[in-house]
Amino acid sequence: MSTEEMIVRGIVQGVGFRPFVWRLAMRLGIEGEVGNRGDAVVITASGGQAALDALAVALTAEAPPLARVDGIERKAAPPFAGRGFTIAASTPGTVSVGVVADIATCPACHAEMRDATARRHRYAFTNCTDCGPRFSIVEGLPYDRATTTMRGFPMCPACRAEYENPADRRFHAQPIACPACGPRLLPEVDGDPVEVAAMRLREGAILAIKGIGGFHIACDATNEVAVAELRARKHRPTKPLAVMVRDRAMLDALCEAGEAEHAALAHPSAPIVLLRMHADAALAPSVAPGQNRLGAMLPYAPLHHLLMEAVGRPLVMTSGNRSSEPQIFRDAEAYAGLDGIVDAFLAHDRPIARRLDDSVVQVAAGHVQVMRRGRGLAPVPRDLPAGFSQAPPVLALGGELKSAICLTVGGKALLSHHLGDLEEPSTQDEFERTIADYTALFAHRAAAIAVDLHPDYQPSRFGAALAAERDLPLIAVQHHHAHIAAVMAERGWPLDGGKVVGIALDGLGLGEDSTIWGAEVLLCDYRASRRLAHLKPIPLAGGDMANREPWRVLLAHLDVALGPEAVPSDLFDELPIATLRAMVARGINAPPASSAGRLFDAMAALLRLAPPRIRFEGEAAMALQVAAEAAPGDQPPYPFAVESESDLIVIDPAPMWRAALADRAAGLAATVMARRFHTGVADVFAGLALSLAARHGAKAIALSGGVFQNALLLEIFLRRLAGSGLDILIPEQVPTNDGGLAFGQAAVAAARLTDD
Repeated sequence: MSTEEMIVRGIVQGVGFRPFVWRLAMRLGIEGEVGNRGDAVVITASGGQAALDALAVALTAEAPPLARVDGIERKAAPPFAGRGFTIAASTPGTVSVGVVADIATCPACHAEMRDATARRHRYAFTNCTDCGPRFSIVEGLPYDRATTTMRGFPMCPACRAEYENPADRRFHAQPIACPACGPRLLPEVDGDPVEVAAMRLREGAILAIKGIGGFHIACDATNEVAVAELRARKHRPTKPLAVMVRDRAMLDALCEAGEAEHAALAHPSAPIVLLRMHADAALAPSVAPGQNRLGAMLPYAPLHHLLMEAVGRPLVMTSGNRSSEPQIFRDAEAYAGLDGIVDAFLAHDRPIARRLDDSVVQVAAGHVQVMRRGRGLAPVPRDLPAGFSQAPPVLALGGELKSAICLTVGGKALLSHHLGDLEEPSTQDEFERTIADYTALFAHRAAAIAVDLHPDYQPSRFGAALAAERDLPLIAVQHHHAHIAAVMAERGWPLDGGKVVGIALDGLGLGEDSTIWGAEVLLCDYRASRRLAHLKPIPLAGGDMANREPWRVLLAHLDVALGPEAVPSDLFDELPIATLRAMVARGINAPPASSAGRLFDAMAALLRLAPPRIRFEGEAAMALQVAAEAAPGDQPPYPFAVESESDLIVIDPAPMWRAALADRAAGLAATVMARRFHTGVADVFAGLALSLAARHGAKAIALSGGVFQNALLLEIFLRRLAGSGLDILIPEQVPTNDGGLAFGQAAVAAARLTDD
């Protein structure tokens, strides 16, 4: 007989790992105990050497579906003094980043809810060790009921018996509950609250639904009057709305979805998935006006399953908030903040510990790409590539838009959930609370603070103050270097793997020369980047107004490309172009920028696809993508000129604008012109990246930046780069938009600290 201590690290809390070990021990005839420590599961195992070896193998090979074993440390231990095998109570220890995200209802719990003889028949808070709320209820570690928002619901004897039985699938399921002892639906009404809510939805009412990470606003997605009223009350005129469907059959009636899309929908994270809509989809026109894609999701909480089965129709499920503010997750704020927007509530009395928006993904070029990292995905950690294991811990604070933070420790990076745009004071408050929440929950002690190079971004200012307060180094990372570093780190590019050519197509970011960048070809490693090529800058007339009014950017592009006298006058009827040209001539609030995002906006304006003033971020570019996807795919690319200026290459769109104006004059369809534009952008940037990779000996090309959320553009790029013999790195689990900036900042800062 031998005795060993086995320390198992990874995602091993809240996933049924201890009862799994108990069952293995019973099978292998091993005595000892298993317990939770803050940073690991610790096993004392006594038995024959063959049995101990088999246990070590099975810990990884047979791990529960929601677990992830990152490593097992084995060492000899004193003989075990007890008998049998037991599960010990959790003990404090060094906190790890292995906290499980919230998990959609598993098939076993769903079946139990539908079983009229079961104790949890139609119970809206049914869960087990394989599903249910996790991160949304955690308030401290180790992960036990006393450190969750479920501590206010004492277990009844029946639930206690399940909770304490290692052979039961609810053993140590911290959110365990039943109708006798668990959370209840609110408000209390005559009859079934779900049936009452369903009846009101079918009648056209707008309801607030309390979910896992916050409140949704719901209405019948087939009722145009209800959807239009929701938009009016929420002051959201055109931005697409997400829809929840009951099941695969309901989804297939609305959208095209292949196996990759269905797999994404059925993933335990249960994200919103962007899908191509059928032309005759039976939805209210106001759900996604002018779009060819629908954000769809399946029910992921027991309450959703009950509601969707009762309604029998697709429901709009949009964030429960007022326009531009964060999603509401606290009860009192919901009743006050949603007053006047919703007609009624379907809520419950289980508190939510932190706001978690729904995650959003799409399938592009065969790859599942995360566009918003929220409920179900955060806070699952990511391994940093080879070479980072000894890097000091970093706190990275991301950017101004699509804000997220990132912590690194012990060769891992923990990218937070989506926080929102920091232009709103309420989101700024949420940002600061999240920093305090994450650093306390994960006992993180940063050795440095990483921020964007732009000193006036809210996170940069906050980071500078925090670094000064804690006497820590402040590491400023150029915006597009962070984008490329994020995809390098996600795809496992080693710390010393050599240079990568990065194509960063983005909105706006401060460059190392203090001008505005946004359409860049960079030569990068983690420590530094060098600008090799960029789009020719144009003046952003009116500064930030140019981001909201695409016609301003079109005017600037055409003036630079053709000269003001050659610009067709009918493009800008009744618009104050003389004033803008005077501003540009005098250099008043007209900073030069090389933005790819604004280039797409300008083309959308030329094709009359963009309104004079956009109503949500990306509106113009999304319309341009929709038009391009409606055209045949074999369109010749619009030409761009490639010129050398000193040690930089400049991509000049002037030939593209001349060709586009000629096509417009000839009456060519806007769809074909949009397709030619997409192909031209991919052709010039991909071709340049290939030649520069060869010149500089780079072995990989990385694509990142918010413009690569355009699935069509990404597909054209990948076709153009295929067969190059180079590694092509594209984002998947880390958002390609600014939601991934903090991850890239953290990798850059960790690399620089490793050298110090």
